[in-house]
Amino acid sequence: QVQLQESGPGLVKPSQTLSLTCTVSGGSITTNYYYWSWIRQAPGKGLEWMGAIAYSGSLYDSPSLKSRTSISRDTAKNQFTLQLSSVTPEDTAVYYCAADPNFRAIVAGMVEIWGLGTLVTVSS
Repeated sequence: QVQLQESGPGLVKPSQTLSLTCTVSGGSITTNYYYWSWIRQAPGKGLEWMGAIAYSGSLYDSPSLKSRTSISRDTAKNQFTLQLSSVTPEDTAVYYCAADPNFRAIVAGMVEIWGLGTLVTVSS
């Protein structure tokens, strides 16, 4: 079965770029028909979908974060990555990588497969 694991720094300074990687095991980001996505949850807030890259390589952005996010993939490593630029303390959250074959479901946070999540704190 497909499993996801996030990795990246737990502390980022304001104005810097947050970079996270999701490593996929038990499946392929190019042949499993999923939308490979990033979702975050800030303290005391709900889930926020950030964007996705499909098995085809097509990219989908959240309108609210589009100007600051970049999602890409490394097919050789079976990984996909998130970059979030110009971070502020409001970007402090648990960041999850997630996968689902239904795009509407993944945007709604009703996801089939979740990573464990990684806490990223933005602080000087």
